[in-house]
Amino acid sequence: MTFQATTITDYMRDIGVNARAAARVVAHAETSTKNLALTAAADAITASHDVILQANANDVKRALANGQDNAFIDRLTLTTISINTIAEGLRQVASLDDPIGQMTPLTRRPTGIEIGKMRVPLGVVGMIYESRPNVTADAAALCLKSGNACILRGGSEAIESNTAIHAAMLQGLRRADLPAHAIQLIATADRAAVGEMLNMRGVIDVLIPRGGKSLTSRIAHDSKVPVIKHLDGVCHVYVHRDANIDMAVNIADNAKTQRYAPCNTMETLLVDAAVANIFLPRIAAIYQAKNVEMRVCDETKKILDAADIASVAATEDDWFTEYLAPIIAIRIVNDVDAAMNHIAHYGSAHTDAIITENKVVANRFLREVDSASVMVNASTRFADGVEFGLGAEIGISTDKLHARGPVGLEGLTSLKWVVFGHGEVRT
Repeated sequence: MTFQATTITDYMRDIGVNARAAARVVAHAETSTKNLALTAAADAITASHDVILQANANDVKRALANGQDNAFIDRLTLTTISINTIAEGLRQVASLDDPIGQMTPLTRRPTGIEIGKMRVPLGVVGMIYESRPNVTADAAALCLKSGNACILRGGSEAIESNTAIHAAMLQGLRRADLPAHAIQLIATADRAAVGEMLNMRGVIDVLIPRGGKSLTSRIAHDSKVPVIKHLDGVCHVYVHRDANIDMAVNIADNAKTQRYAPCNTMETLLVDAAVANIFLPRIAAIYQAKNVEMRVCDETKKILDAADIASVAATEDDWFTEYLAPIIAIRIVNDVDAAMNHIAHYGSAHTDAIITENKVVANRFLREVDSASVMVNASTRFADGVEFGLGAEIGISTDKLHARGPVGLEGLTSLKWVVFGHGEVRT
């Protein structure tokens, strides 16, 4: 794939025209055809294992030379396991029910007409993302299965990895005799391409950013195209006074340390005052052993000092911060109301969890915490398209329209009204 257009504007216009034409084809493609393309792409990903790894190694080497931090390198790096996961994700999407053409039950009106809704593609989806090469495959797969064409603009730091993965996706399209323009990867690293995408209303139907807050904020602020997005992943775990402490320790450990970079990693741990003296020394000892820096409230610091566990005083900014690093903020709260008030004030409406054996309190938390994913007795790390049974996700939305939480196939569709008549006319 090469970039040959005279100007970025001409190049992006050509991409847009080709995407609109391809969208009409894939919108009406048979489920079996789309599934063939996805399984063939999965086979191509597996067969291209060495090529993809080498391309990724080049990207990682360049990122290290440019001084990128560990969290960035973690998001960028592919391994044999992650390549196999990409291929398996394509097969999982192929195995999912096709949402296109699904109908709601029909309702007969007094006039005799029958009305319902049919699920249809959005059209052309624009994806703007940074350092995660797997997004190239995930986004392409979900868009294709949901009958959409996609325009992918990955970050320059992953351009070789994205190009290698895109080549495998094109093999899948060719195998199924679908248009190559159904999955287009922008071949230039020029940031002007992003600016063009933001102004392609009428060509791109929805934009989905995946990356840092600065990228997402810019797109949300400047785009003339509708956007599905989240800005921050300031996720909380609240350990209630009726929590099973062993369970709470295990979940609080996993939610923070299983991986530091994802947006569903816990950033703030809230602990009920009634169990703080029992719970905090146990979880803090684990964090200390894993070199997690703890930024804590005054009450927490007293408990940890007494246990000879190092911590630092939290600032007001710490409660708002998505660290994406081995750093955690910890606060003691008096009760569930204080915990929910903290989440409402400082949270980002991404994912929040409560650990409790009290069903009444658990149900209150589920009802009153206004986040895209709310959990009881589970790690926030489950807020993910694969874990939610979506096969993959194209992103996370903390908006309330059009989609919320992990965005899978249904989030890339809309509903249109359909009417069945028998010759009726309106009087």
